[in-house]
Amino acid sequence: MADIRPFRAFRPRAEVAARVASPPYDVLNSEEARIMAADEPFSFLHVVKAEIDLPEADRSDAEKVYACSAANLQQLIADGVLVQDDKPALYIYRLQMGEHTQFGMAVGCSVDEYVTGAIKKHEFTRRDKEDDRARHMEVLGVNAGPVLFTHRPVAELSETVARLTAGAPDTEFTADDGIGHAIWVVDGADDIASLQKSFAGIDALYVADGHHRTASAHRVRDIYRDRNDKHTGDEAYNHFLAVIFPEDELQLQGYHRVVQDLNGLSSEEYMAKVRDLFDVTETTDPGPAGHRQWGMFLDGQWYNIKARPGTFPADDPVRGLDAAILQELLLEPVLGIGDPRKDSRIDFIGGSRGFGELERRCGEDMKVAFAFAPASVSQIMAVADADAVMPPKSTWFEPKLRSGLLVRSLND
Repeated sequence: MADIRPFRAFRPRAEVAARVASPPYDVLNSEEARIMAADEPFSFLHVVKAEIDLPEADRSDAEKVYACSAANLQQLIADGVLVQDDKPALYIYRLQMGEHTQFGMAVGCSVDEYVTGAIKKHEFTRRDKEDDRARHMEVLGVNAGPVLFTHRPVAELSETVARLTAGAPDTEFTADDGIGHAIWVVDGADDIASLQKSFAGIDALYVADGHHRTASAHRVRDIYRDRNDKHTGDEAYNHFLAVIFPEDELQLQGYHRVVQDLNGLSSEEYMAKVRDLFDVTETTDPGPAGHRQWGMFLDGQWYNIKARPGTFPADDPVRGLDAAILQELLLEPVLGIGDPRKDSRIDFIGGSRGFGELERRCGEDMKVAFAFAPASVSQIMAVADADAVMPPKSTWFEPKLRSGLLVRSLND
């Protein structure tokens, strides 16, 4: 079962929500965040990337950054920019990107279900990133940004959400990037009970995006529990903020690769090796038509390269994925990219930046680019169900949730 809990969210006043809501902390680097928030004191970037407000000499001092984050959050609350709801509620979060619309439930999810495996993951986490998010969460005493979960569709749940969103949302705006965001507050006891009953019938939730924040919530729960001599298991810190979307509403884009050089090969030598391994055709369309094929950009020309049957284990839920196939057939043996998590010669570009970004990077600091078809949610679930992990940088969800629209206290 999925144990979801209502909570009293801190939310921006409707008239300033567009000014507060910010991209997630891990989508922008510090300089991009500094530019974006420079003229906007209400931006939640001042909370999730507070190094932008510190002198250069202090930006690498993590404890000073966390303290600044906490102070900035409290200032937004003191100034009435963020206001805590009077009653515990569940929240429906709608995202709109072009013709695509998806509805998710913002809830408190159970740390215990993450521990037992009822919340399933598909990525490794890095200890340093866990350390950072856990300490940020501990110092601020809130879940500052939601994680993105998914589940297999439940007709009854979809019908309830449709009914609850028939009226006008409590908050609605379109961000500068054209993506629409809307929040409905669900605080009626009967509606909350109905939603909890529907989620109780769901066998598993899946982490779609936010593995480090989820793992960090587990660590912070343990810290808070160990400090509390009267721990019962019902305290707010036993749950963490997630927005849960049904599988059939999520949208993924390709997560592309660019490589700095050809590992000592000339372009002609490299292309000869590629033709030995793949079916290759020149094209003017960068986007691969399906899985197990890629767009490849080299020396101003796009190619479609397609893996040949028998060159990869098609039935393996991990090694049969596009990222694993390209890594095993080409990136490692030909281009010398042994560990894409650590090799400085490879970089990754989210699908929202477009194929033009691949061409730009090849004209600037990279030699060859690979455009990927989007992974599917069913592939992610299959990997998680097998208790395995996706290859690094395999999934790029779009549109993305904004931080600051819903802030969940660990103490209330």
